[in-house]
Amino acid sequence: MSPASAPGGDSSRLALGAGISAYVIWGLVPLAFQVIGRMGVSPWEILAHRTIWAVPTALVFVWLARQGRQSLAVLRTGRTMAWLSLSAVLIAINWLVFIWAVNSGRVLETSLGYYINPLLNIAAGALIFRERIDRIGQAAIALAVVGVVLQALALGHLPFVSLTLAISFCGYGIVRKRVAADAQTGLLVECLLLAIPSSVFVLWLMSRGDSVGTGSPTTFLWLLACGPATALPLMLFSWAARRVPLSAMGFLQFIAPTMTFFMGVLQGEPFTPLRAASFAFIWSGAAVFALGAWRRSRAVLAAEKLVEAPAE
Repeated sequence: MSPASAPGGDSSRLALGAGISAYVIWGLVPLAFQVIGRMGVSPWEILAHRTIWAVPTALVFVWLARQGRQSLAVLRTGRTMAWLSLSAVLIAINWLVFIWAVNSGRVLETSLGYYINPLLNIAAGALIFRERIDRIGQAAIALAVVGVVLQALALGHLPFVSLTLAISFCGYGIVRKRVAADAQTGLLVECLLLAIPSSVFVLWLMSRGDSVGTGSPTTFLWLLACGPATALPLMLFSWAARRVPLSAMGFLQFIAPTMTFFMGVLQGEPFTPLRAASFAFIWSGAAVFALGAWRRSRAVLAAEKLVEAPAE
């Protein structure tokens, strides 16, 4: 490998590792939300504490990245603040629905949503970022559509939880890819925007004596831990999303739903034959997409070798 190509390769591997780490953490987070839910904390209160305690962690990331001046500049830029306000709303919707679902025996529906999300990213990549969809990508999307239809038949209605999670997170990824701010700065601003109404809500609960989260040290410590558990994977995702093609980020998103799928099955959620057929089509779409990603990566490596050959 030529010296000029080495830094880029290291950067790509680092971004890929950051993306993988984000999805592994997201695959484990539902267990924490279920523990907190069993303590009697509502999804709204969990969401509020999650956003409040993510702010200190986000501040640490900004300090480590020496982006304090950039953060202040973003806060003074109306257009960037507008985009980050939109991304904050999208991620808040995603968080709330997810917390409610995993504490309402709908873990399998969250899994389906995040299986759909990567395939939405393929379509979004083509429509917005002009990334070409080949026949393999088209086949993957078609299989996913069949899977969603079968899931709707199994549930007796559209899989609203799955679709809301998929659309909100896909939208979040698109917005963050367009925002003119680094991952750490963007994350801090999003957390600050969400922490303001969250703080008002928690104080209101405390004034009424209805705050379960501050009722015991154990519950409070669990909620406090939600801050780092929220900020760290989101920062890793945002950092990777700006450096990895949207279609590749979609491939990595198969990690978390696979973990939550087995979680839902092991926890005894209904898994009827029709529902199994739905997941079979979704998995087939994921497998087809993985095959396409593997073939594209081999083609890129072959092209790089041809370029590097004369320099060796």
